[in-house]
Amino acid sequence: MSNRLITVLAIAATIVMFFSFVTFQRNQALMVNLKMGQYNYQINNNTNQDRVGDQGKTSQLNTLNSHDYSKGIVKPKEGQTIKRFLRVAKETNLEIKEGVTIPVWTYNGTVPGEEIRVTEGDFVQVELKNALTEPVTIHWHGYPLDSVMDGVPGFNQDAVRPGETFVYEFSADVPGTYWYHSHQEGSKQVDKGLYGALIVEPKNKSKIDKDYTLILDEWMENSMEEMSGMENDGGHGSMDMSNSEENDPVMEEEEMMAYAYDIYTVNGKSGGLIKPIGVKKGDVVRLRFINAGYRSHGIHIPGQDIKIVSTDGQDIHGADLIKDQIILIAPGERYDIEFTVTSDENFIIDVHDDNAYNDQLQIPVVIADGNGMTRIEEELVEYSLFSLENYGQFGTGRFTLDQLYDIDYTVQLDASGNDKGMRYTINDKTFDELPLLKLRTGNTVKFTYVNNSKVDHPMHLHGHFFQILSKNDIPVAGAAIMKDTLLVKPGEKFVVAFEADNSGRWVQHCHELHHAAAGMMQGIEYEDFVPNYISNPQDTYNKPE
Repeated sequence: MSNRLITVLAIAATIVMFFSFVTFQRNQALMVNLKMGQYNYQINNNTNQDRVGDQGKTSQLNTLNSHDYSKGIVKPKEGQTIKRFLRVAKETNLEIKEGVTIPVWTYNGTVPGEEIRVTEGDFVQVELKNALTEPVTIHWHGYPLDSVMDGVPGFNQDAVRPGETFVYEFSADVPGTYWYHSHQEGSKQVDKGLYGALIVEPKNKSKIDKDYTLILDEWMENSMEEMSGMENDGGHGSMDMSNSEENDPVMEEEEMMAYAYDIYTVNGKSGGLIKPIGVKKGDVVRLRFINAGYRSHGIHIPGQDIKIVSTDGQDIHGADLIKDQIILIAPGERYDIEFTVTSDENFIIDVHDDNAYNDQLQIPVVIADGNGMTRIEEELVEYSLFSLENYGQFGTGRFTLDQLYDIDYTVQLDASGNDKGMRYTINDKTFDELPLLKLRTGNTVKFTYVNNSKVDHPMHLHGHFFQILSKNDIPVAGAAIMKDTLLVKPGEKFVVAFEADNSGRWVQHCHELHHAAAGMMQGIEYEDFVPNYISNPQDTYNKPE
């Protein structure tokens, strides 16, 4: 047996052990939270009784939940255009790479799920039907909707069990590029393909000739079970995950995951199956990049003068032209890039980073009226890394570093591990140990993210956009950048601020979803919010990671 195969099998065995521990840990954490009442309101609370009523409380205990708590909470305005969509969660097989077909979970039978594209001002209704054998949800990543529609099971709703239906409703008032994905066992279900794009076009949009959505992801050619079985047949032991001076379990996990996820895709296709982008010379092109995976990818668009017009759906004021820079897109982030096609030659959008399988992530751009030649990229050229904090027209935005905040909260991010598994923490505590962060409507809130670990943490805040104020104690020098997902690399420190303007129950978590599953998530609750949804402590199927 070759050394490479032995390494792969050893890695597989260790990853299997890790995921088994994470699953146990996550389920235990949820049960602890439910028993402590941390994620529940007392049913005998008079205000809650008024809003829920006896019928609503009874429905919580039914074998199949009717999800009555969600009905009528969000309603269309008079005369508002209603756009209706159906998403059926079901299993199918996907040819992901030439010669490689794998089982996947989908919304409507495709990966990604069908794009939901609406216009600013529309009222959106999405009916989710679950034809899988496990509960699912839909979270509307980045979209500031009513929290009952946020899709975090046990927090905002009960997971939609097999055979059930849930209707998500929201008003599409915030234009931009967003995406939707399951928030039930996210490290498993998003990994299997339960995601798609949500595009809200502005009413008065600029002229765009071609508009493409490009969702990045990573997959394993062989499942954990298959790789584990191969390992057992070969008789080779797993790698040692003990916490000793000779090894670092956090870095070991990082290296194994980077090695095991060996297929990179754009819109569910890898390598030669990636669909080319068709344009004409002079076209104004908008590319909407969404990272649905767990690794950051450094996108390069060769030879074109481009503008990064928005990030996480939020426009960047005074976006400047740049050329041949690497745009690093972290898990959960979105970047919208516009350019006018000036090339006569076809070219390839590729990636420049330290990921192992970048040769699979190449997006051909075909100039229909070009010369038929393809631009050859210079191999030895080193391109600079795009800096979001110094981009666009300078402006302080709403928040500054000097003002006083109602809540000033430091978010220390760390990781550790031993032979029992991994532990990813916020302020030295995992999800089951962390108290809810309490807000009140109108509070001004400052978060200071500090990454004390040796691995990346793309931090995502539900229900709100925050303004980046500084990076590593250096104030932002460009436009006021608003985001909902922020990559915090090892040793980095970011200060961000937002207004508590969306009352409800929310979470913040790392969008490397394996980290969230192993503890890097925290609940956030408005003290002046009265929920219609009350989780049932006897329900064990809600797994909110």
